[in-house]
Amino acid sequence: MVSLSQLPFFFFFFFTTLCNSQHYLQLPLLHTDPFPTPSQALSLDTHRLSLLHNHRRRSSTSPVVSGASTGSGQYFVHLRLGSPPQTLLLVADTGSDLVWLRCSACKNCSNRSPGSAFLARHSTTFSPYHCYDSACDLVPRPDPSPCSHTRLHSPCSYEYTYSDGSRTAGFFSTETTTLNTSSGTPAKLSDLAFGCGFDVSGPSLTGPSLGGAHGVMGLGRGPISFASQLGRRFGNKFSYCLLDYTLSPPPTSYLRIGASKSDVVSKLSFTRLLLNPLSPTFYYIGIKSVSVNGVKLPVRPSVWSLDQLGNGGTVIDSGTTLTFLPEPAYRLILAAFKRSLKKLASPAQPTPGFDLCVNVSGLARASLPKLSFGLAGGSVFAPPRGNYFIETMDRVECLAIQPVDSGSGFSVIGNLMQQGFLFEFDKDRSRLGFSRHGCALQ
Repeated sequence: MVSLSQLPFFFFFFFTTLCNSQHYLQLPLLHTDPFPTPSQALSLDTHRLSLLHNHRRRSSTSPVVSGASTGSGQYFVHLRLGSPPQTLLLVADTGSDLVWLRCSACKNCSNRSPGSAFLARHSTTFSPYHCYDSACDLVPRPDPSPCSHTRLHSPCSYEYTYSDGSRTAGFFSTETTTLNTSSGTPAKLSDLAFGCGFDVSGPSLTGPSLGGAHGVMGLGRGPISFASQLGRRFGNKFSYCLLDYTLSPPPTSYLRIGASKSDVVSKLSFTRLLLNPLSPTFYYIGIKSVSVNGVKLPVRPSVWSLDQLGNGGTVIDSGTTLTFLPEPAYRLILAAFKRSLKKLASPAQPTPGFDLCVNVSGLARASLPKLSFGLAGGSVFAPPRGNYFIETMDRVECLAIQPVDSGSGFSVIGNLMQQGFLFEFDKDRSRLGFSRHGCALQ
């Protein structure tokens, strides 16, 4: 069995040729339908953050995040896996490392709906890792581990349990995936490492929680994430544009594995990607200041910082809808917004869970307060007002930011705040590029 660092020569040559030709992989991102209400989004986001925070506290004993995949902000991708290819729907998640999906060991699968699970026995290229392969150390193992010194085919078993009791368990395996490149030529990637989950149970991973998906495509910073495995062949970069999915018809958002075009890069602003050794999966950025209508708020620098226990800091996350900021910063933002709106708009009855709601009848959106973040390295992230005000009922919009206790968790820039921006994750240079102009050029 090959390790993750080894590739057949033909595969290495094929992908090297693609890289030298500046090709990339591009996958359409789909969103949940029907869309959750703002109150549902808040409830699902809060549950997701609880799972992510709980993983952070356990990360020293668990080597990989296996997809804390609940959350209203889910985006989905279709992945073609196996020989011949089987198409399955996965959650695209920057808060996860492991690629895993629901599997079935059936031989006669006539009672299964097409695409409801990966049919391992129907693929000629499915191959579990051996339990003594070094790659098996990258996933959490059952206790006790059913690994045999003597059996030639003793597969690598993995097991991941969430804080709410949900569980995915099966074999850590390799398989061939078929992908489309920018040239229109299909590319076959052999030895994609993934968790083949023959046992998937619990509220986070079954029923409506996964939005009809059959697993998770981890895009985190770990070595076995989809972004890392493919990124090594495409310059260790991936990017996405999340467009406004409330439009009708909704525009198509994209996930791209590979470098952006040169005319896009020239328009990017950059900030450093920070590494939290206690949570190496997540994409942390450094916020230095926050301003409302151009006035910097008196937030202590320590409010934004990572401490020695791995608490605090700010994560860019694709699977959370709303944005969650440290309580002290949130209170100052809320007060500044209320002062700014006092003479402009009449307050509305607050939607449950939201602290600031305004009646926007006759009010131009440009009149709403302007929010901006000063980032490490000197760049400024200034989202449009529609990225942090959300319509909760007819002519009523609420502030789509929530407080979080930085002493026990981290802040999150959710995907609503990210809409309309191109975000490029450059792992080699440890930097995040962003631009409001990149989506049109992608």
